[in-house]
Amino acid sequence: MIFIASIIPLMFTIILIMINMLLSLKVFQDREKPSPYECGFNPLTSPHLPFSIQFYLVAVIFLIFDIEIIFMLPFNPSLTMNYYLFYWMQSFLMIYICLVIGLIYEWNEQSIIWLK
Repeated sequence: MIFIASIIPLMFTIILIMINMLLSLKVFQDREKPSPYECGFNPLTSPHLPFSIQFYLVAVIFLIFDIEIIFMLPFNPSLTMNYYLFYWMQSFLMIYICLVIGLIYEWNEQSIIWLK
């Protein structure tokens, strides 16, 4: 019974994939369609823009620390009322401290290069 219950969905999936492959065949292949510019002129430079890794690192660091602070802000008024929330606040502070120590370590190892 388990064998039949596992074969039926497998066969159904295979049939749907085959139907999808048959229906999605392209009859007309246009050579200009995949090109980055469709207006008729040849590009002088590469269509791909360079991406700044330093900007990405700063953005990720900002997001991590910003999210930590956002999670810690609602706990402040309720610290005296509930010990459960106090322990949650302590865990967030420990995570925040570990992140700051990691950031300082990366900065001292010069893995984060702010200027070229």
